[in-house]
Amino acid sequence: MKLNGARIIIETLIEQGCDTVFGYPGGQVLNIFDELYLNSGRITHIITAHEQGASHAADGYARASGRPGVVIATSGPGSTNIVTGLATAYLDSVPVVAITGNVPCSLLGRDSFQEVNIVDITRTVTKRNWIVKDISQLADTIREAFRTAVSGRPGPVLIDVPKDVQAAEHEFVPMPAVTKLPPEKADDSALDRAAEMIGSSERPYIYFGGGAVSGDASDELLALSEKLDAPMGCSLMGLSAVSDDTPRFLGMQGMHGRFASSKAEDEADLVIAVGVRFSDRATGNKERFAKNFRIIHIDIDGKELGKNIPADIAIKGDIRDALKRLAGKLLKSSHPEWLERVNALRAEEKRITDAFMRDTPENKLNPYVIIDTISRYASDCTIATDVGQHQMWTAQRFPFTARRQFLTAGGLGTMGYGMGAAIGACKATGKRSVLITGDGSFGMNLNELAAAVSHKVPLIIVIMNNGVLGMVRQWQTLFYNEHYSQTTLDRATDFVKLAEAFGAAGTRVFTERQLDEACKKAFAQNGTFIIDCAVDNDEFVLPMLPPGGSIDDMITKVN
Repeated sequence: MKLNGARIIIETLIEQGCDTVFGYPGGQVLNIFDELYLNSGRITHIITAHEQGASHAADGYARASGRPGVVIATSGPGSTNIVTGLATAYLDSVPVVAITGNVPCSLLGRDSFQEVNIVDITRTVTKRNWIVKDISQLADTIREAFRTAVSGRPGPVLIDVPKDVQAAEHEFVPMPAVTKLPPEKADDSALDRAAEMIGSSERPYIYFGGGAVSGDASDELLALSEKLDAPMGCSLMGLSAVSDDTPRFLGMQGMHGRFASSKAEDEADLVIAVGVRFSDRATGNKERFAKNFRIIHIDIDGKELGKNIPADIAIKGDIRDALKRLAGKLLKSSHPEWLERVNALRAEEKRITDAFMRDTPENKLNPYVIIDTISRYASDCTIATDVGQHQMWTAQRFPFTARRQFLTAGGLGTMGYGMGAAIGACKATGKRSVLITGDGSFGMNLNELAAAVSHKVPLIIVIMNNGVLGMVRQWQTLFYNEHYSQTTLDRATDFVKLAEAFGAAGTRVFTERQLDEACKKAFAQNGTFIIDCAVDNDEFVLPMLPPGGSIDDMITKVN
């Protein structure tokens, strides 16, 4: 059947299993939006307040569901507004398919109205991108984009479609949905060497990251931990790969990781690293980081092996397959003395945490009380965060029990990410989402309240409101002689009135009892609800490895 280019785009999206797209209309995508109107019973479009919000929503949809998220934007500022969202997805390996409109081919390169070369602009923040100037290549390019986004190490892609290509007609032949390219298998001899190294280890530690989430390797991680009798820790991006109540799981390690997890990793004699990139926030001083242990590094992306930290054994391949085959080469072992030491570290961590809890007056909220209270109501919700202190408190404290439950911008550290991501997660799962944010981060994209309310999104927004840019202020306190340059916001914004102005509901709380009552009210309704929590501006995220420091310099309290 002969269809115009815009209709081919819609038909191919539906063919690939896409049921929801996020975006914002504009002159160079009017043909596409006309076809969205005509096919509204087959595919849903969610309009956001800003294209950046749409790109984060597509990202949140993908993280929560495991399926590619789709964002559509017009040319010029529409397409440049999604660049931050694509960079966020790229650094966190999230499969997002972006479709942008552009001026007709005859006007390309002539500084036409709202013309930018979005392909060159996004080249470094996408796995691959295309400009389609021939309608005969349009459907197959979209199919290739979906395959690229999900194959190997996942990531975002972009397809730029000039307006005349959207209007042209061509024969469309439906095809089955694409499948991933077969993943590369780990070399068996490398797995043999890894098994030999593991067999000689007395203090093994399994360290996993976002690759364990995107690679669906949770069961294999648990099986390996059980077989080796080994504790596990993770990077920020690895959270929710395994349940927080897993007996050997110690939680996040690194700059703001949990005490026991970071210390156990340092005291291990072998670290089995799975789907991680050893970023600076995870390692601190790289010269000191691996002083005490050897490393087996398994990743689907060979470029990550040895990029930041040298590995004694580097294994490129699909991590799920590699872990399964590796476990088959190992005898079941036990390490009672090692686990006894790990339990002692857990006890020390509890003493540190208890001291923090005791130091907060009863008539005030502290971050852990907020997280603990929210978690009692939100155990089955998708949890999104923005970036800052609230993000780290959530990562440290929230008991994630469901896979793909945690959405956060780990690599790019994108303030303003959470609102769009939470909306996307709601649409992906059909369930309530909770956004935990700070007043600084929330100010970045609070305009997306309009999208949440308009689309009746069941979203609860918890603002840790300390009146400052908390994480930057923490650094200024510890390392910049309390020079609070531009981190005291001193804004008069009333978030409860703001919620009401957007058509949502909200309340401000100062105590644990008020927070509990607010949660009862918020979780009993199905719309968008803001809980504005008053937090002291001198609350710190601890433990902390200072920038450029190491585990030897860990800060556990501030006088």
